[in-house]
This record gives sequence, C-alpha cells and structure tokens, in this order.
Amino acid sequence: MRAIINPGIIQGQITAPPSKSMAQRAYAAALLHNGKTIIRNAGSSHDEIASLKVILQLGAKILSQSEGIIEIESKGIVPQSAVINCGESGLAARLFTPIAALTGKPITITGSGSLLKRPMEGFSAVCQALGIALTSFNGCLPATIQGPIENISIKVDASAGSQLLSGLLFALSYAPPVPITIEVTALKSKPYINMTLEILKAAGKPIVHDNYTTFYIDPALFIDIPVLDINIEGDWSGAANLLVAGAISGGIIINNLQRNSLQADNAIIKVLQQAGAIINSNEDSVEIQTSPLRSFEFDATHCPDLFPILAILASCCEGESYVHGVHRLFNKESNRAESISEMLQNFDIPFSLEDDSFCITGCKNLQGTIIDTYNDHRITMAAAVGALRANGPVDIINAEAVNKSYPGFFNDLLLCKVDCRQLDS
Repeated sequence: MRAIINPGIIQGQITAPPSKSMAQRAYAAALLHNGKTIIRNAGSSHDEIASLKVILQLGAKILSQSEGIIEIESKGIVPQSAVINCGESGLAARLFTPIAALTGKPITITGSGSLLKRPMEGFSAVCQALGIALTSFNGCLPATIQGPIENISIKVDASAGSQLLSGLLFALSYAPPVPITIEVTALKSKPYINMTLEILKAAGKPIVHDNYTTFYIDPALFIDIPVLDINIEGDWSGAANLLVAGAISGGIIINNLQRNSLQADNAIIKVLQQAGAIINSNEDSVEIQTSPLRSFEFDATHCPDLFPILAILASCCEGESYVHGVHRLFNKESNRAESISEMLQNFDIPFSLEDDSFCITGCKNLQGTIIDTYNDHRITMAAAVGALRANGPVDIINAEAVNKSYPGFFNDLLLCKVDCRQLDS
C-alpha cells in the first residue's frame, strides 16, 4: 500500500491506541497465570495478535472476546504445537523464548519477515546459563529450545536491549519457587523493564532490584491473585507521532494518555517542552498546539523508538538539534540509522552522523518526495508527519507497515483533517 500525504495542518481529537508493549506483557502474564485473566482495552496491531497467537500455541484458551475485552484461561504452559510463530515481533520472540523453556518439550521459535534477519543477541549465553538446550540456531530465528529451566542465579548482559531480560523475569518468576538473583550489566531501555515489573506485580509476583543492576526474585513475597484484571494503557509510542504533528503544524488533542505512565516514550513530552511546544495536559489527555520551535538535545538510548519522529521534529526546529543513542537503531524492523538518514535526505534536511548522534538542522519546509519505509512502521509514521511541513505531496511506499503497531494511524490522520489518500501499490 502507498499513502499520499499532502502538506497542511492537523486539527482534531483522537483516542490513543492501546500500548502494544504493555499488551504483549499482559498476554505473557495471562499464559503463566493459573486461572482466568481479563485484559481490557486490547488492541489489534499485528504484534499484539502475534503474542496472542503464541500464548494459544502454548496452551492458553480464549474464553470470550468482544469490544476490546479478552478473557483468557490458562493452566500454565501446555504446548499445543512444537512450533510457535512470533510474526514480526522482536518482543514476542525474546519474551516467550524463556517462557517456552519452562516446559521440558522441544519447541521451535520462529517468525516472519524482518524478524528472521534480526540478530537475537544473548540467546546462546542465557540458554547456556539456565541449562536450556539450544539447537538449529545461527544467531537469528528460527531456533529450537528445550527446557526445563534450571532455576538458578545468573548474570545477563543487557547491552543489546531489555526484551530478553523481560522474558527471563517472567519465566523465572514462574519457575520452581526458590529465591534467585539476576545480575545485569549495561541495561538499555530501563522504562521497558519497569513496565515488565509492573505487570508482574499486578500478577502477584513483585520483584525488587538494586538500581537495575541486580534483580531479586523471592517467592516469599508472592501472593495469589485469583483473577488477573489488566487494563492496557494508551500507547505513547504511536501517540508521539501525532503529538509532534500537532507541534509542527496545527494542533491536536489525544485522549487515553496517562501522564504518569511507565512507558518509555512518554519522554516525548520532555522533548516537546524543550523545543518550546505549547502543551496542556491532565491525567489522561494531552493537547498540543503549533508554535515557533527551537532546537533541542536529547538522549534516546532508553527510548529508541522515538528516534524517527524526533528526526522529523528536529527538522522543523530552528537551529541544530542533537539526538543521541544511534547505537540502538541497528536491529529494528529496518536499520534505522540508515532508513532515518535516507528519509532526511529525501526531505532535503541537512544532517550529519557524529559518533553516536544525529545532528539535524531545521528548515522552514521539507521537500515533497517519495519515502521508502523499508516496511518499518515507525519510519512510515514519521514520514507521514513530516509531509505536513513539506512543499509538495509525499508518497510513502509500503505504508501498510503501520499495522505492526498502529493499524488506525491513517484513519486518525483523516479524522484530524489531514489530506491523506491510501492506494494499492
């Protein structure tokens, strides 16, 4: 699918989609919980659907599903298949691999599309440390694992990201009940670990940590929760794109955004404030209006998904802006260091890569152009927002990539009076 976006303003009010990152963790909790789980405000993104399918493959059952509410029953992991498919979700692959190893049966973890090309750093070391047999693995999926897990204290290098650590925290919280510690070095994306800990706490599995360097899993602290009831927050990752759209061209109100959220990407508010955006907010909505914007500097190491839209924001700010943390961009749906660079080149925005940082010089207008998204949902959304400040139409190729995280993105643009057409390729 292609999307043609014409320059203009965004003006209106929408509801943020559900957080796919929180929903995927909620599905993991539902699988591991012995009993019933109610998940409210469930979304329909491809990543969420992939995680739901994974827990069904591992033995969970859907009791009912309607109007964003899913009731799930589980008796723990009872594999229904020797293969689980994680779609294109890197989180699902890293989250459910340790969880699947709780059973003694061999299970092949696979996926589709870009996921099969994304390096799965840390898999071999973690499996070896926990006594998990790992075969047919060449650094990327597919891989075959066979547990059970040895419930022992381990050390984890988390320099490549937090997703595998999240999987370990879930799995080891539901392994045979003995106190263990996980020592962690070089942890990135700390807010995502906070989200994992919050879901585990809601499931009666509180975990304490020493400044994210050592995590203590103590079964003596666990409590029985007869029925898990989890409400999925609105997604700051998707909403960040439309908040930037409001800041650079027009204005928007986004509901269902919790200002005290543990989500990493609510950091977009701090960046917009630094850039001089006009923001009004309450506990569950944010309003933003366009205003003259100044350059900013921000370290996106712990919220790398903001990089594409921060590049667009910087393109519309006066002066030179710096976004640090480029090392977090290489193993996403695309190599985002490259895809962001190409997007900026096509928009005719001056920029440079300096060590671990993008340096971007803002311009009055972006160039109307064609953007290849490389099937990356975040490049797609960032390009669509940039189009609002272009001097001509922007043709976005493979725009259906938004279905991975925000299926209603283009419909929400239309609701907010953006001149947007979706065409079959």
